[in-house]
Amino acid sequence: MLRQPTWMSRSDEELMAQFRAGETAAFTALVRRYERELYGYLRRYVGDGNLAEDVFQNTFLQVYLKSGQYEAGRRVRPWLYTIATHQAVDALRRNGRRQAVSLELARETTPDGEADCLAAALEGRDPCPFEAASGQEQAERVRAAVGRLPEFLRQVLILAYYQGLKYREVAEVLDIPVGTVKSRLHAALVKLQDGMAAPAVASEA
Repeated sequence: MLRQPTWMSRSDEELMAQFRAGETAAFTALVRRYERELYGYLRRYVGDGNLAEDVFQNTFLQVYLKSGQYEAGRRVRPWLYTIATHQAVDALRRNGRRQAVSLELARETTPDGEADCLAAALEGRDPCPFEAASGQEQAERVRAAVGRLPEFLRQVLILAYYQGLKYREVAEVLDIPVGTVKSRLHAALVKLQDGMAAPAVASEA
């Protein structure tokens, strides 16, 4: 029987501790573990595959360079998202671009069931004001509505809904209280619904 690589059974925190102790294979294992998840997040955040790849590389470069600043015992996943988010924001500013939102990748989980209305919108179910749109038209309207959200609302929406981070993890990534995460997510969903409803009203005029 083939032995499973030992790094696959290690926690993120164990890998980080081993990397800081000089085991470079642990860093490689961490990159492999998060490459699809973080690239998917960055692809959604910046809306461009090539730019997302650059930001992903810069993210792990920063992880490598800043490993000494990592606090032992801190959860690694939110820490990685914090670095990735900062790198994405910097990249968009350097390129003089506004954050674009890609909805082409399916979400993973819904945090605590509070984004069910958005889930209904994106998955084509009936609740919320999304029933008037379908198929590609619906996807375009959702994308446009998300794109019109203020950046601080889009950040919470992508982290909590698409990436499946818990409220406390989103709070850690963005350095805001959990209550603020909840209120921003609620505000994002309300604005998203309003944004989706507006074109339908205009078209009837």
